[in-house]
Amino acid sequence: MIVNNYEILGISEGSSKSEIRKAFRKLALRHHSDKGGDEKEFKKIKQAYDDLKLGKKYPDSLEERLKKARVIYDETDEEIRSNKILAENISKDMKVAEEWAGALNRADGTGIRFFGSKTLGELEFERKANGALSIKGNYKAGSLTYDGPIIMQGNITSPSWSKEHETNIRITKGDFKLVNPLENKYKIENGVKITVDNGDIVVGNVFGKKVKVQDPSGRVGLYTIKEYRTQLVAPKGKIIVENVANTVSLDCNSVITLNLEDDVKINAREILIYGSKVTYDVEIELKEGGVIRFFENFSIQGLSDDSVIKLENGKIFRLRELKTKRIKVLPDDLVINKNKFDKDDTMVGKGFNITYKLLDNFYKKQPRKKIIDWNLNMRGFKKS
Repeated sequence: MIVNNYEILGISEGSSKSEIRKAFRKLALRHHSDKGGDEKEFKKIKQAYDDLKLGKKYPDSLEERLKKARVIYDETDEEIRSNKILAENISKDMKVAEEWAGALNRADGTGIRFFGSKTLGELEFERKANGALSIKGNYKAGSLTYDGPIIMQGNITSPSWSKEHETNIRITKGDFKLVNPLENKYKIENGVKITVDNGDIVVGNVFGKKVKVQDPSGRVGLYTIKEYRTQLVAPKGKIIVENVANTVSLDCNSVITLNLEDDVKINAREILIYGSKVTYDVEIELKEGGVIRFFENFSIQGLSDDSVIKLENGKIFRLRELKTKRIKVLPDDLVINKNKFDKDDTMVGKGFNITYKLLDNFYKKQPRKKIIDWNLNMRGFKKS
């Protein structure tokens, strides 16, 4: 059953502007997250209200909503101004929070304090006896540096149109973790940067954002795309993440992830991909001595031929070259645990170790005698 925007707000078709506004405010008070409501339901109500202001009776189709999720069109001058003021106020609070947490850390003390406001959204900070900083609430703007682990419950975003107040969280010692991120559906989005100098990052879904903006020179009808790239950096540790999409960079020693799509860049020594989706504009750079492993048995069907794998020495491969390369034709001295795989298995899938050394020697020709000997071994025969 298709529900129109009037029905979503619980009013009859042809209702006046004041009746529409009154219905929206009533439902918003009930469903807003600050009031303990369902954030998903609130967004649905807000979208219906915005659509009716534009004269739209029915919600957007799934295709239209997906398109908007990837490219968001111009914000009004009033929205830009409001966002900047909001970001500035939150950033000031986060600076006070940083100083408060730092003072407790130096004194090895404990304490709980709220930052922000009912209007802007409150964050509960607690410095625990073990040195960890607990944060509860949605982090929306500003920089925070802490010399110890951070455990967080909430979403993390960064403000548009306010570069000086972007969300930038840095941990100099310890891990950054979201509490049960998959179960709680926590997400990091919109140009956030999280840096962990000597630890790991454990999060849920991570997104960036692209915004369509009017041409800076003022030419009518021309637009440019502005990127808000979300960045997770753990140079000495691992990043564990579910889905990564739409303008994101991951830089670490090890990555464990599910799916990668829409302009994702990874730079790591160990890359473990458990899902079946890697799109054409994904770029993976493998550090020297590293390894890539695809665990989905049928992932060859969902991985784009044109996604790119680079080596630290500059060599570049399209994923199509690996998807069709059978393990049996690879040089024995370049393959780990070759006997675990069937003779027709390819390099992609089943957790096969695609090592840096193997890729670096990818076009090395194997003597025919080695291929014959390996085929005999796979069939249960031994060389005489």
